[in-house]
Amino acid sequence: MKTIAIDFETANEQRGSACSVGLAWIEEGRVTRVEERLIRPKDMRFSGMNIAIHGIRPEHVEDAPEFPEVMDEFHDDFQGATMIAHNAAFDFSVWRASLDLYRQSYPELTYLCSLKMAQRIWPQFLSHRLNVIAEHLGLRFSHHNAAEDAAVCARAAIEMARAVKAAAVHAIPAAIGMKPGRLTASGYEPCTCRKA
Repeated sequence: MKTIAIDFETANEQRGSACSVGLAWIEEGRVTRVEERLIRPKDMRFSGMNIAIHGIRPEHVEDAPEFPEVMDEFHDDFQGATMIAHNAAFDFSVWRASLDLYRQSYPELTYLCSLKMAQRIWPQFLSHRLNVIAEHLGLRFSHHNAAEDAAVCARAAIEMARAVKAAAVHAIPAAIGMKPGRLTASGYEPCTCRKA
């Protein structure tokens, strides 16, 4: 079962303005591969607020490929994978908006939200932001770097699987009452948790 953490950074407030993607592969309870790619947004409009968050500027991406080419590199990895993102509602809306912008169909995959999982598994935490969870787990990283965010999301998910004695990350939903989200050629279903 393939499990891949994903994180997007955007150039502006538009969800279809991805300017970088980070990916972290989880195999047998550990992170085995981390990748980052810069993306040239279709309209190249960067907002000062977004630049302040992630530090990516127009000149960094002017020679980068656009969204379809970047994501095509990982097409085979995504097929049939369980994807995971911290605040998946954001990352998967970026993915969908970017595919919509280029009139491309959605891949077939299942996805989990590590934010919702953390809220259920570690209710004692005052915040479930990725940097707070990383601090609790003793993980150091450069927040809002897509590759590092994806890697920390993956490592946190591995710790969550251990916490609920799940055999693997993709088995967490059954242990906590989560319904995984789905992306399909015909649309999407959000990731949800039943009330505790």
